[in-house]
Amino acid sequence: MNSVTRILINGIETTQLGALDRGLQYGDGLFETLRVRDGRPRHWAAHRQRLGEGCARLRLPDAVMEPLAEEARLLSRGVAEGVLKIVITRGEGGRGYAPPVAPRPTRLLALFPPPDYSPSHARDGVVVRLCQTRLGHHPALAGIKHLNRLEQVLARAEWHDPYIAEGLMLDHEDNVIEGTMSNLFLLRDGQLSTPELSRAGVAGVTRARVLRLAPSLGVTVVERVIPRGELAEADELFLTNSIIGLWPVRHCAGRDYTPGPFSARLATALEAEHD
Repeated sequence: MNSVTRILINGIETTQLGALDRGLQYGDGLFETLRVRDGRPRHWAAHRQRLGEGCARLRLPDAVMEPLAEEARLLSRGVAEGVLKIVITRGEGGRGYAPPVAPRPTRLLALFPPPDYSPSHARDGVVVRLCQTRLGHHPALAGIKHLNRLEQVLARAEWHDPYIAEGLMLDHEDNVIEGTMSNLFLLRDGQLSTPELSRAGVAGVTRARVLRLAPSLGVTVVERVIPRGELAEADELFLTNSIIGLWPVRHCAGRDYTPGPFSARLATALEAEHD
């Protein structure tokens, strides 16, 4: 497990967080996870935009965003490879769900070493399982990266086999939504599809980049409901997030897949895209 190397809380290097912080008490907040390379967080503008949209959805003061760029640069400076996690909460409050009338949000930035994923994951593909834990429908929270990740925690606790790299999560209608830590794409007959996320799931930054890049590679892409049964009909499956980039799937739910040419082209395009 990668250990944290530095933490800033409201601009101060410390590990002390108030016991009454609403992020701890209620999961009242948001987070972003960014890849750090060559001393700077990658795709900062996209992550900043998504975090701002999430703050607006949760009605958090926009002023909380102002110091983030400088604090992110401070933690990333001199780091060849790493992971930056940003957490924003509504700050401290008393007992009860009612939010403070004038909240004072908490900013928490933590720098981690890069994960030790095998290079073969991106090159040869990964083994994926289907999780028993289902995602509930929460339209008010769908798309944003809010702090309540208990569904993902329970799903990830279902396996300990290091041979399995990720688990796919379904909703209660047996539709595929996402991985525990990733977004899913399915290529069939030259068309790329990804689950639509109006009722559940996280709209990842790398997912948005794929939606933008795929047409330039000659592939149409749609966001739609994807029943579980369509997994077996795919020509290619792959997973994305901001840390892994793109992992082709080579086995899922009893079916073997061959990492295909489009996944390889797209992975190259993602890696080469300027921030």
